[in-house]
This record gives sequence, structure tokens and C-alpha cells, in this order.
Amino acid sequence: MNIQGIKMKSPSQIHLSQRVSGNPLSIDTGFQAQSFKHDQFDGLMDPLVMMDHFTMTEPTFGAHPHAGMSAVSMLFEDSKGVFNNQDSLGNNVDLNPGDAYWLKAGKGAVHDEKPTAGSCTHGLQIFVNLPKQYKHDAARSSHVSAKYIPIITGDNYRVRVVFGKSNGITGAMPPSLPFTILDAHLKEGGQYDHAVAGDQSVLIYAVSGTVDLNLDQHTIKLLEGQAIAMQADFDSTFLGLSGASDAHIVVLQGAPIREHFVQKGPFIMSTTQEINAVTAAYDAGQLGSIPTA
Repeated sequence: MNIQGIKMKSPSQIHLSQRVSGNPLSIDTGFQAQSFKHDQFDGLMDPLVMMDHFTMTEPTFGAHPHAGMSAVSMLFEDSKGVFNNQDSLGNNVDLNPGDAYWLKAGKGAVHDEKPTAGSCTHGLQIFVNLPKQYKHDAARSSHVSAKYIPIITGDNYRVRVVFGKSNGITGAMPPSLPFTILDAHLKEGGQYDHAVAGDQSVLIYAVSGTVDLNLDQHTIKLLEGQAIAMQADFDSTFLGLSGASDAHIVVLQGAPIREHFVQKGPFIMSTTQEINAVTAAYDAGQLGSIPTA
């Protein structure tokens, strides 16, 4: 099997998508992003539905609903200022550089996040699907402060374990299904190995710089702004990250759901009928609201 010139030992071991560059997305004057969608990754992004690498300097979206999925915001450490996060669960949280917020919307919640005046927030917005049996759960959320995120350091690498586990170090656990998010910085020549359990999906994104991905004794070069998805369907494998230059990389890992879903904007449900029902519930005010100042 040859994927982008890389020979894999067996098509039943590691499945790789194409390397994908995000699509530019600009909204008004305060939001710019590189946007990645699940259909760009040959189904290997599952359970992820989308990811935006964004810079946001002004309030853009206003209060908006979510249902059937989790909306995850992770600020990079070079983010500047405050990212205010509110939801219909009663939370009003200021996210600082390096913080993360996981909203498991379940059967529905209303959400708003915006930079405060003078802030320039930089990070990822990620939509994570929920299996159909959890799409009607009550909404839950978790705020992870940067000061509590464990950091693994070594020769020429620094890795924040924002959620999940890596090399025996455990970060926060999401309020939904197990999921791992690693926020890694490598110096040129730095090497970090991460164990991937069997039947897991992994998305690797080069935020900046160039990284070599070492998988099953093969190497894939990932350039700045590129992402690639993989699934391993044997017991386990190691993902090696090598800095071909100084690089900033994010690793997102979770178990694929492998279920049909329907997306309509911020709603991700199993059927069109469920989409229609949750849309009607939102229009009727049944997903809650965010208090106005």
C-alpha cells in the first residue's frame, strides 16, 4: 500500500488520510481561521467533525446553540488577553492563555464566547461527535486552567497534556467520552513518542513549523498548516513526533464512533428528524439562555 509515496506494511494496520491544508475562513473583521472538516479526511477524523484554527479579536458569533456534540475551545499559550465563555448552564468563565473549555452539549445548550476588548485570542475550536445513545444527555461542561495542565518536558520538547493521557501522565478528563489533546512544542531535532492504543483515531496538526511523523518505521513530513488523520486497528502503535524545524503540533485522539450523523450548523444528530426536533426546541427557547448584562 502506498499513501502519498509512503509504503505501509498492510492496509489492515494503519490507515492514513491525505495531508490536508485548512480552508481559509473569515467572518466580519474579528475572526480569521483555517477550517478543517471531517469529509476531507476519508472518514478517519471520526469522532471529530470539524476543527478551526482561529484568531479572534472581536465578538463574532453571539449566543448560539449546540446539540448532539461537544464544543471544545483550547487557547494556545501565545493567546493574548481574555476569552470570555458563557453558557446556559450558568457558567461565566474567563479563559486565559493556555486554558481549555469543554462543553458537552448533549440534548442542547446555548453558548457564547468572545474576546474582551483589546484581546487577541489564538487557539482551536473543535467539534467532537457524541454516539447516538449520548446525544440526549444533559449538558455538562469543564473548564481547565492552564496552571493545572500537566507538562512533560525533555530534550528539546515540551508537551502539555490538556486532556487524556500520554506517557503515564494524565490531564483532565472530558465530561463526555475519553479523549486526548496534546499541545506540543518541539525544537529542531526534538523527538516525542506517544503511544496510540488500538482502534483509535488520531488527528495531527502542525500549527507552525515542520514535523516528521514516524509511524510503523515510516516517516511523513507535515508542513505548517497541514493536518493528517490516522486510525490504527491493531493492539497499539507509537506515534513519533520529530521536529524538522522548531514546531508547534497538536495531537487529538479518541475512539471512532462509526455512526451516521447529520450536521446542521451547530447541531449534530443521528437523523434529520432529530435535527428538526432540536431546531424547534431551540426556537421555542427550550435549550436555555444566557443572561444578559
